[in-house]
Amino acid sequence: MPKVLISRHLGADAMALIAENTFQIVIWPEDRTADRAWLLENASGCQGILVTLNDKVDEELLSKAGPSLKAVSTMSVGYEHVRIQELASRSIKLGYTPDVLTDAVADVAIMLALMAARNAAYGLSIVQSGGWPNVGWAPFGFCGPQLGPGPTTKSFTAGFLGFGRISQATLRRLIPFGVTHAVYTDSGRGRRTEDEDTAFVEQYAAFGQLKQLKWVSLDELAAESDVVFLLAPGGESTRHIISTPFLQKMKKTAILVNPGRGTLVDSDALADALDKGWLYAAGLDVIEGEPNVTTEHPLVKSPRATVLPHIGSATTETRAAMADLAARNLVAGVLGEPLPVEYMMH
Repeated sequence: MPKVLISRHLGADAMALIAENTFQIVIWPEDRTADRAWLLENASGCQGILVTLNDKVDEELLSKAGPSLKAVSTMSVGYEHVRIQELASRSIKLGYTPDVLTDAVADVAIMLALMAARNAAYGLSIVQSGGWPNVGWAPFGFCGPQLGPGPTTKSFTAGFLGFGRISQATLRRLIPFGVTHAVYTDSGRGRRTEDEDTAFVEQYAAFGQLKQLKWVSLDELAAESDVVFLLAPGGESTRHIISTPFLQKMKKTAILVNPGRGTLVDSDALADALDKGWLYAAGLDVIEGEPNVTTEHPLVKSPRATVLPHIGSATTETRAAMADLAARNLVAGVLGEPLPVEYMMH
């Protein structure tokens, strides 16, 4: 009977899918991140392991599992917690859950842009602390830049670090706001052709004012964008790609939005840039080092930063779809069948 190790209960439907098979199922019994010691203790002899982004899949865990391990399935689109080369060297398949969370993350990207631009976090703090009666109304109270062209401006440029599915879904949502130009760089699939970008514009021109979509350099992305969305992969190659040199080139009225990977941003540099007014505000769903982010974190303390606790995929429908896909990847891997969504190792 194949043994599978599961680090978190995935909900009734996904668990039933796994239970349909004649597996020996070992599951972490508590509603919190599995203890590392428990994972190591129970990994021996597993043919499949299912984890979440909080569980480190490294040489130690793989060695504990031993040569029987066929597949690792992670309920996440990111895989920074998985040592890809260790899996590749052992011919262990990796399943993950991209695509199903595209719309949910794009929604949060727009929400963060609006919250940051319109000082929502500060406004909420005033109301929740009982300070609203002492603030009152002022001609420019709580004001911030408009998302899209305002009454006195004719153009608005949205920028994207990475232009994959989530960035494209975000731009589609932005078009009705009146975005006229969009720029991107460092797409995970490489530079798109001008014909592809022109086709995108023509496809959605009827829904708004989008006139141009083009590839630019990183420096041009910083200088030209009124809002920058960070939706590139994580990892060492992109770690702290958003740091002081980039932030210094941004418009003083610009918004930085990170619904992607916390490691893309140097947190100290961003907090310093916000304090100095190099950009207007930031909306962040992810921060490097999360969830170990306290009230003393420089971005939590910054009045110009809106920080959410990594809720980009947190709709009931999306998480259920992620759990279902993670379960199907696990089952297929153990049974020696093609994984529904496999990370292709190079």
